[in-house]
Amino acid sequence: MHTTGRFLILSCAALALASCGKKDEAPVVVQSDTVVATDAAVAAALPTAGVYEVTDAAGKKLGTSTINADGSFADDMVGAKRVAGLVKMIDGKTCFDPSGKAEAECYTDSAIAADGSFTATDAKGAVLTVRPKAK
Repeated sequence: MHTTGRFLILSCAALALASCGKKDEAPVVVQSDTVVATDAAVAAALPTAGVYEVTDAAGKKLGTSTINADGSFADDMVGAKRVAGLVKMIDGKTCFDPSGKAEAECYTDSAIAADGSFTATDAKGAVLTVRPKAK
């Protein structure tokens, strides 16, 4: 079970027990650093806000992906309409969840190189190179 799920169950149990006490007693508030740490870890794992150039394994430029500080993204790929939505971490993968009916596309990211680039591998095994766009 996910850590957040366990936290919610424990919180609900603690609140239920607290409500069994005398009516003039203050309710018990349960706080957990685990959720904060988990949220911080997820945020740290997401790509840094900025504009990235995306190329295929052969080095062909596919387009750009803009990641915003609020977790939103916009992809401008060559020959395609702009796709926008939210970036999320799901099962340790970076997932781009577009607005509308399209399903999220998830990638396993490599470690970030000294120049800020990394590779992103999709579910079919296609490897993309992602580099911060020069300003």
